[in-house]
Amino acid sequence: MLSQLYIRDYAIVPKMELSLAPQLTVLTGETGAGKSIVIDALALALGERAVSGAIRHGSQRAEIIAGFDLKPKQDAALWLQAHDLFEDQECVLRRVISADKPSKGYINGRPVPIQMLRELGELLVDIHGQHEHQSLLKRDAQRQLLDDYADLTGSARLLGEHYQGMKSLQARLQTLRKQSSDRVARIELLRYQVNELETLALGTDEVAELEEEQSRLANGAALLEGVQAAAYVLYDDDEHSLSHVLSQTINRLEGLTQHDAKLDESVMLLNEAAIQVNETATQLHQYLDGLELDPQRLAWVDQRLAVITDLARKHQVEGQALPQVLERLGQELDDIEDADTSIARLEAESAQAQAAYLSLAKEISAQRGTAAARLAEAVSAHMQDLGMPGGSFAVELLPLAEGEFSPYGLERVEFRVSANPGQPLQLLAKVASGGELSRVSLALQVVIASLGRIPTLIFDEVDVGIGGGVAEIVGKELRALGKSRQVFCITHLAQVAAQGDHHMQVSKQNRDGVTITEVQPLPGEERVKEIARMIGGVEISQQTLAHAEDMLNRASA
Repeated sequence: MLSQLYIRDYAIVPKMELSLAPQLTVLTGETGAGKSIVIDALALALGERAVSGAIRHGSQRAEIIAGFDLKPKQDAALWLQAHDLFEDQECVLRRVISADKPSKGYINGRPVPIQMLRELGELLVDIHGQHEHQSLLKRDAQRQLLDDYADLTGSARLLGEHYQGMKSLQARLQTLRKQSSDRVARIELLRYQVNELETLALGTDEVAELEEEQSRLANGAALLEGVQAAAYVLYDDDEHSLSHVLSQTINRLEGLTQHDAKLDESVMLLNEAAIQVNETATQLHQYLDGLELDPQRLAWVDQRLAVITDLARKHQVEGQALPQVLERLGQELDDIEDADTSIARLEAESAQAQAAYLSLAKEISAQRGTAAARLAEAVSAHMQDLGMPGGSFAVELLPLAEGEFSPYGLERVEFRVSANPGQPLQLLAKVASGGELSRVSLALQVVIASLGRIPTLIFDEVDVGIGGGVAEIVGKELRALGKSRQVFCITHLAQVAAQGDHHMQVSKQNRDGVTITEVQPLPGEERVKEIARMIGGVEISQQTLAHAEDMLNRASA
């Protein structure tokens, strides 16, 4: 769930820090107070496109940080784990928008492309209203929702695996069939290439080992001369070597320690240095004993590397990848040498894979059809209570063309809605009214609340065009939804606001001639006043306050 939201220098917000809670939180305020600014800022943190005017006047950049608490098995947590970004069940998204630079995105402190913010954001928050960041408008999300409702998630995943296996066999079979026309020439070429690579018999890590040996052999004279010189300076020069000088110095200082014990530490350090120098000299002598200057070996290594380089260039790979090339070409040669048998075998395997795919796909189609009818009926029933009498919801399964398959089955899933009696069903994405779209989304979310994959829902304009008893029903539905998900709702209606488990007020202030937007949580008495304002307008009577208090008491009863 969304736990923290930090906004700085965005629109007319100089600085805002919000601590957010689970269940239903309502945001209210006067028209034009800036309620949508909070949602728009969050949408930026979720990866939406920045618009002009996003940076507060007089500032050079805007910054939005959104913190989320996650459970290990949530889709967002699994996404973070897959991208090596998961940290202690916490997720922090940060978006920085500069006046003169491209905007930047961060996940858990690491810079990422904005597309990655968007991908993760779609698993964290669903914004219902006139925003493009709404998963229910996407066909893939609609299919996923139906499959969740029908308890088909596991079957759909297995179907995708069947599809990939089937396509792999079909591609291999197609390759074999294409090769049959020039089979003889291809076999000769493959045999030559396989023999060439088998003769090379390149070992694991051999390229790196040969390159290291080549460098050593090619620079043998320099190595010999340099190491001998070092050994001479360290030890071999009887009169002037570093070992001899250190020994003399140690003897001299040891004689002086009897006069001043402070020299003991210096003597100890010099003894350690002498040991290190003698050990180094011993190692250099051992190195010289083992150093081989073999021109014939160098010539062989050069030739071996040249052959490897030529073959790697021929096959357009790095030298160390030649064993994998041999394995691939050998497999192809085996297939093409036994083409008739291989084709027959692959045809049988491909047919079996297609039959398994079709069997499961048809089973899934049948279950989707049953679930689609149940889902449509349930959502349509909720729409009647949410100020859309006569409206209807439908889940259409559109068959793919004959012989066309997809990883998701034999049909496309589309949500369609008619908001008013007599209107034809149309795509959910085509619903013109933001309020109607929000209410349809609310009806859907209530029906599938226990299946919800996205932990945080935001409803904007959900109460447009409704009032009275319908508004109270909308509020109760939102409150019920808040029992299983974190829900935020921007509302103008007291009946909806009274149902909130938490209440925040958005207000526009004038500070030193500058207009800013603020958001404050409302304690009990202040909340009563805000509900009363929403009921009665500017003049608030004692009767209005009593009415507001009664609404709050009934909502929490």
